[in-house]
Amino acid sequence: MAPIAVSTETYTSTPAEQSRTLKLRGPSPPERVSSPGRNTLPGPLAYTGLLDKYPHFESTPAIGREFTGDLQLSALLNAPNADALLRDLAVLVSRRGVCFFRGQDLSPEDMMVLARRLGELSGRPKASNMCIHPVSEYTPELVDQPKPQVISASRQNKGGGIRRVHDDVSRWASVAWHSDVSFEKVPADYSMLKINQLPETGGDTIWVDCYGILEKMSPSFLEYLETLKCTHDANFFHAEAEKMGLKVRDDIERGNPLNKGTDLSASHPVIRTNPVTGWKALFVNRGFSKRIDGVTKDESDMIMNYINQIGMHNFDHQVRFRWEKGSIALWDNRSTWHSATFDYDEERCGDRASGLGEVPFYDPNSELKSHGLKREGVKF
Repeated sequence: MAPIAVSTETYTSTPAEQSRTLKLRGPSPPERVSSPGRNTLPGPLAYTGLLDKYPHFESTPAIGREFTGDLQLSALLNAPNADALLRDLAVLVSRRGVCFFRGQDLSPEDMMVLARRLGELSGRPKASNMCIHPVSEYTPELVDQPKPQVISASRQNKGGGIRRVHDDVSRWASVAWHSDVSFEKVPADYSMLKINQLPETGGDTIWVDCYGILEKMSPSFLEYLETLKCTHDANFFHAEAEKMGLKVRDDIERGNPLNKGTDLSASHPVIRTNPVTGWKALFVNRGFSKRIDGVTKDESDMIMNYINQIGMHNFDHQVRFRWEKGSIALWDNRSTWHSATFDYDEERCGDRASGLGEVPFYDPNSELKSHGLKREGVKF
């Protein structure tokens, strides 16, 4: 048998080939805007560790921290060094995605104060205030003093809610993954929910770490996504409002001058920079994100399907929280998805307070979370 000839030649790619990445259709990278929706931070905020003295554990390696013991958010709000504590709380939530607190005595009014302070201390635009959901019962004289939104299963079922139970849409539970009011020109930054009534079992909430799931993508595909924008659309709320005998609040500014009018849609970067951490995160969700801009429908469907799959199937970047009466979850909408699990028939209700942040932007100098943690020399 003749010997097999083995070539010893090596191939060295050219610089042009080394830099080649996936190039489909798409616009230039989105730029940070200058408007009433621009975050005021000159750079990311450092976590100083003021909250580490309170008993806690990391819910998962990727996302979530739960505080145990007797830590009360009301005590942080009223502490002599409240600004320092709340600034660290904002940074911690932005880093861990979501934090959990049980047995809280925080009133609905103080929830609004806390959500507002978290945003103010972390660079929220001066024009941004508290979120007013477009389907709400607020009256004009209360616009300057918005109240927490009541999250009620019976109310949502009447109108349809994020699941759109009265529409001809998917019945998969994953249809409800969302980031709060991502369809607004200026979406939510921090949200908190306190559950006051819940079924014996069921109604947990799940969050997805939208920093970490970027690590599941190839660098070339991630680089391509960084050039894209996506349209978020919630105009289905017009039909929901009608079912509830209401109308979409188009007569007021819904927490920012840019959030006004009847069109509940906005175009945002697919990859967004969280200004608090300087980390890049996926900002596309199944509940509100409808169309990748600047590509064909087939290309959009392909990209959207992949993005949804990568978020839903990587459960190593998810955390599930089982509520107790009086529990509070506090999360950053800029870098997480969340959804309740709709596996109950009884009433489940609580109070939610959400602030508005900045117009989403992508900073080419932002980094992956893993790179940021490595640079800092920390695990979380």
